[in-house]
Amino acid sequence: MWADATHSSREPRAVGAPAPVVRPTQPSGAATNNWYEKKRLGGLRRFAAAITALNVFGHVWLGFEQAWVVPLVSVATAYAVELLLETVECWSRGRRPRFLGVGFGGFVDFLLSAHISGLAVAMLTFTNENLSAVCFGATAAIASKHVFRAPLPGGGTRHFLNPSNFGITATLLTLDWVGMVPPYQFTENLGRLGDFLLPCVIICLGSLLNTLFTERLPLIFAWLFGFVAQAVIRTSLEGTMLSGALLPMSGVAFILFTFYMVTDPATTPTSPRGQVAFGLSVALTYGLLVANHVVYTLFVALTLVTAARGVLLHVAAWVAARRPVAVEALPTT
Repeated sequence: MWADATHSSREPRAVGAPAPVVRPTQPSGAATNNWYEKKRLGGLRRFAAAITALNVFGHVWLGFEQAWVVPLVSVATAYAVELLLETVECWSRGRRPRFLGVGFGGFVDFLLSAHISGLAVAMLTFTNENLSAVCFGATAAIASKHVFRAPLPGGGTRHFLNPSNFGITATLLTLDWVGMVPPYQFTENLGRLGDFLLPCVIICLGSLLNTLFTERLPLIFAWLFGFVAQAVIRTSLEGTMLSGALLPMSGVAFILFTFYMVTDPATTPTSPRGQVAFGLSVALTYGLLVANHVVYTLFVALTLVTAARGVLLHVAAWVAARRPVAVEALPTT
C-alpha cells in the first residue's frame, strides 16, 4: 500500500545534491482491520442473530404475511451469489477466496452480510407467490457490493451502497407489482401490551448494538432530528397536519430502518461530524421526495444519499491522486 507513496522523483538532479526523501504517513489499513475484527464483525454477528430471531418469531407468532419458503429462498440466493461473485473476483485477480482456509467459523462470518441482506429483502418486501422477485432482490443486494465500490484513503476499495436497502429499492422500483409488507404484520397477533413492548425491545437492542459496535448514535440522533424538522417545515409550507407527517415514526418498520438499516457501518461515515451530515442528508432527501409524491421514500432516500456519498469518495480519491507529493530533503553532511 505504501509503494506508490515512497516512489522517488524521476527528475534529474545535480551530482552531490541531497536526495529527496518522502516521509509517508501510516496508512489506515491496520486501524481498519482492528475496527473490523472488534467492532463491525461483532456487530454483524449480533445483527444476524437478531434478524434471524425476528424472522422466526415473526412467522411463528407475530403474523408475517410471507410464506415460510420466502426467507429460505432469499437467503439461499444471497449465499449463492456471494460465493459465486467472490470466486469470480478472486479468480480474475489471482488470489484465494476469503471463505477458503478459514475454518467453519470463518466461513460463517463470510456469509453474515449475505445472510442479513437475504432476510431483510424477504422480510420487508411482499412478492405474493412469486419467488423470482425475492431472488432478484437478494441478487441485486449482493451484486451491489461487488459492482458499486469506492477507493479508500489507505488503499483498496469498499462498497458504498447499503446492500439490503439497495436490494429492496431495486425490487420495488423495477418490479411494480411488488409492494412493501403491510405494516400490521409486525404486531398483528400481539395484544395492547405487546404492541408497546416489541418496539421497546427493538429500540433497546438497537441502541445497545449501535453504542457498543457500530458507534452510530450521532447518525441516529441526526436522522431523527432531521425527520422531525422536515416534517415541521413541510407541513408548515403545505398547510397539512403535523401529526400525519410524524405518523411513520410510530411504526415498527421505521424503527427497524432507524436502528438497523440507516446505521450500516460499512456504508456510512465514521466521524461524528460525517454521521450527522449523513443523517441530516437522508432526512432532507426524504422530505423532498415526499413533497414530490415519491413512494417507498425511506429506501429511495437512503439509496440516493449513499450513491451521492460514493460519488464524493471517488472525487476525493481523484483529487488526492492529482495532488503533488510533498518531499523533504535530507541535510547534507
